[in-house]
Amino acid sequence: MRILDAHAHIGSWGDFLIPRPDADWLARILSDLGVEAAGISHMVGVGHDTDTGNRLALEAARAHPGRLYVWLVHSPHHPQSLAQLRDQLDLPGVWGVKLHPDTHQVGLDDPAYAPLFALASERGVPVLAHTQTDSLFSDPTVAATVARRWSMPLLAGHGGLWQYGLLRAARLAAEVDNLWFETGSSRLTRRWLARVVAEAGAEKVLYGSDALFLDPRTAVGRLLAADLSPSDRAAVAGGNLTRILGHRLLPPGGQP
Repeated sequence: MRILDAHAHIGSWGDFLIPRPDADWLARILSDLGVEAAGISHMVGVGHDTDTGNRLALEAARAHPGRLYVWLVHSPHHPQSLAQLRDQLDLPGVWGVKLHPDTHQVGLDDPAYAPLFALASERGVPVLAHTQTDSLFSDPTVAATVARRWSMPLLAGHGGLWQYGLLRAARLAAEVDNLWFETGSSRLTRRWLARVVAEAGAEKVLYGSDALFLDPRTAVGRLLAADLSPSDRAAVAGGNLTRILGHRLLPPGGQP
């Protein structure tokens, strides 16, 4: 079974301790767990400096080809960086774009994101967006509105995060063709994962760990222990993301 981690990070974060923030540790633990690859964004980019964060993430991916891939962070506060991001999307090892509306405090449906969504839709580039139930910036209903408006694949990071909103986010993923539920929530247990898959359909759920905020070993355990059929587990683990990424994903063990 191919396991692809749709949502991971490297780097430190100012609000709390991340014990092992480095790419080398993440690559090693993914290998130990049998996770083929993870898509990362750098915390510097998620925070205040997208250009530096993206450069550091690309360097990490080059150091671990076929194991670490990159979600390039875009900030609506820096529209001038879109030209550079446009070129970086063609680099080997890039999966797509990461947005964090809550950190940048701009709603996902704000017109400031329109140039990025237009580019992603034109190029068929997946967008991984932080979602958080009841957030003014990133409630899953906002993600569904954006997905209906634009044609790029939109991955609802954390599936809304909070446990009381998981099933609502799953229903939205089931209803909107280009919206997927990503599982990197600290509130998602193995039983909740099974409920989400039943609600959304296995073809609309993507495995993610939110490493290195969260320990990827716990996330893999949850994936393997959930009461899912072998075909549903394989779809969630990596089959769905493989189809979304297409040529952006190297063959197992491949080199860029």
